[in-house]
Amino acid sequence: MLKAENTMRIFNTGIMAVVRVETIERGIEVAQGCLDGGVDVMEISYTNNNAGEVIRAIKEKFGDKILIGAGTVLESTTARLAIMDGAEFVIAPTYDQGVQELCNLYQIPYAPGCTSYTEMMEALKNGAAFIKAFPISNYYGPSLAKVVKVPVPHTPILASGGATLENLHEWFENGVDCIGIGGLLTKGTSEEIAQNAQKLTAIANEVRGK
Repeated sequence: MLKAENTMRIFNTGIMAVVRVETIERGIEVAQGCLDGGVDVMEISYTNNNAGEVIRAIKEKFGDKILIGAGTVLESTTARLAIMDGAEFVIAPTYDQGVQELCNLYQIPYAPGCTSYTEMMEALKNGAAFIKAFPISNYYGPSLAKVVKVPVPHTPILASGGATLENLHEWFENGVDCIGIGGLLTKGTSEEIAQNAQKLTAIANEVRGK
């Protein structure tokens, strides 16, 4: 049930912090701010070489209070290492069959980046938990989920890019399932991050009737 439980937790939270940090200490500060503001899902990008160490340290400190995953995972070796370090979901800007198979094997939700409808449908057929709409989130904006879901309403969409405090309600009104947020949840002090997280969570909960 691991994959199902983690997938539902991502959906229920609706907001995912997209984090790139240079140090473990900063990763913990960001995680604390997110948790204090009600965002308990965090992606640590493998753009940085210390991503595995950050994932492991955050999980050791916060345990089940936070659901932490690996981002920018381009191939199966990185996916396997991330899972060994405690990653509970895997996200990428691209779709890779090897990563998908590994995540299926270990029952880890996988959200590959897709730009075309063909890619999206192939990823879903192979077991993707979410479709990361990247980089097309910035192109379509808040109408993205509506565009995708007209022909296939059950497509689970994780938007990445383009969401702000001002337009967040539109994304959810149009049917997006989760939104990745960078700057608002990664910059400033833990207190400032918590304030932004509270605002984002309040908007998501209001629109989704929670």
